[in-house]
Amino acid sequence: MVEFTPWPEAFADRYRKLGYWIGKPLHHAVSRQARQRPEAIAVICDGREISYRELDRASSALAARLQAAGLRHGDTALVQLPNVAEFYMVFLALMKAGIVPLNALFTHRRAELSAYAEQIRPRLLVASRSHELFGDDRFAEELRQNAPDMLALFHGEDSTERSLQHWLSGPVPQDFTEMPTPADGVAFFQLSGGSTGTPKLIPRTHDDYDYSIRESAVICGLTPETRYLCAMPAPHNYLMSSPGALGVFHAGGTVVLAANPDPALCFDLVRHHRVTMAALVPSAVLLWLEAAERDNSALTSLQLVQVGGASFAEATARRLPETLGCALQQVFGMAEGLVNYTRLDDPAERILTTQGRPISPDDEIRVVGPDGQDLPDGEAGLLATRGPYTFRGYYRSPEHNVRSFDADGFYFTGDIVERTPEGYLRVVGRVKDQINRGGEKIAAEEIEHLLQRHPAVHAAALVAMGDARLGERSCAFIVPREKLRAVELRRHLMTLGIAEYKLPDRVRFIDQMPLTPVGKTDKVRLRDMLLQEDAACA
Repeated sequence: MVEFTPWPEAFADRYRKLGYWIGKPLHHAVSRQARQRPEAIAVICDGREISYRELDRASSALAARLQAAGLRHGDTALVQLPNVAEFYMVFLALMKAGIVPLNALFTHRRAELSAYAEQIRPRLLVASRSHELFGDDRFAEELRQNAPDMLALFHGEDSTERSLQHWLSGPVPQDFTEMPTPADGVAFFQLSGGSTGTPKLIPRTHDDYDYSIRESAVICGLTPETRYLCAMPAPHNYLMSSPGALGVFHAGGTVVLAANPDPALCFDLVRHHRVTMAALVPSAVLLWLEAAERDNSALTSLQLVQVGGASFAEATARRLPETLGCALQQVFGMAEGLVNYTRLDDPAERILTTQGRPISPDDEIRVVGPDGQDLPDGEAGLLATRGPYTFRGYYRSPEHNVRSFDADGFYFTGDIVERTPEGYLRVVGRVKDQINRGGEKIAAEEIEHLLQRHPAVHAAALVAMGDARLGERSCAFIVPREKLRAVELRRHLMTLGIAEYKLPDRVRFIDQMPLTPVGKTDKVRLRDMLLQEDAACA
């Protein structure tokens, strides 16, 4: 079995008694839909309409063939696929066979994939021939240095022997028996959302993840009529479970896959497939708003847009309902567990100005000051949490776990938040996204939000620059809507009444923001741009 840090037994007993943990594997919802509504459409992908019966059958066929090939309960898999229906078929198959996958993003390259293989030593690799590393077999052979008995299957492979499509096809043997890992054991690994270094691995159990999915589906109002656009990376926690594709499957709806969130692609999909719901990150929202300001006629079926994955500026949130013609739901969550939503019936101001409240009444939330003491509502501090779907430790990372958890099992997320009297959270920033300017702390997201209130600012990011006198100074990167001068931005911020030390020391105008693989602003690249400029001027 895959090792992990379990919940203390007293907590586990409580979560079972309250009905949070129901002892079922993560594929149970699809199996139920396949029995009850076999011809309902589960996934639309590149013109293909795949029913629940077909999704369930393909995953069972693959699970049976993997078992016949010698893969065993508790083996691990490294999976890297683009936004294609086969991603879900593979995931469900691995759940049925009791094989524990790590789902890499399609943008991950040699460094990340090699590190993952070293950590989990996979018995199975599932990859795509369209990826630059897997166009031939050389990199797969490199990975076998850490996993010498690894079976490799490829999406887009012509050879029957290694073709993922072939392994997914054909009848399910009559003697096939599902062998999922125990419901309170590791189902799969999620990747941490850290912005530097190789992401840490997060063991998620069937019990905890399924609870998050079920409750998210209720909170987000999913029904069999839901048509959900997945245009961000399908393996990302947000797109899997908040409520994500797994929540849609739980409700019996349909997932419409898009390769990316480009409005030129997505608006046509929304129109053609009558999409009712989409999940985006703030950078994608800006693209959609810009396109919809020109023409939003394709979006008439759209009822709800979720925004999560990064802090969402209030000024942009206020533009969304009218411009896109639908409701907004803010989502603040993490692959480690805790997920917060604004509720569909919340007052408009609460939806526009907070990032929601937790899923569960047993999500325990602390907002902690520098002295380690809990802060009153309205004061910003470190977010710490524990609950029925928040993990208890990173995989094989004892040193990091000591830094991330306190003695009572509270996970310190690294987010700086403030809590309202109603229990809603506002994300102020990140511990690692602060600028220490001569001892004065600047929360980057605070300034970014204020900058984006200027009508000529399309997007803004604030990063630290090294400074011999102050330690750090700030640089604002701006994507303008129209011609704009730095002095106008300083005047705008001063009008808003912020302290002088918070004014950006430098302003850089750029054509577009660099983004990470999951669509967040890539501040590492922005800092590299500053370093290169300074080196050129030296």
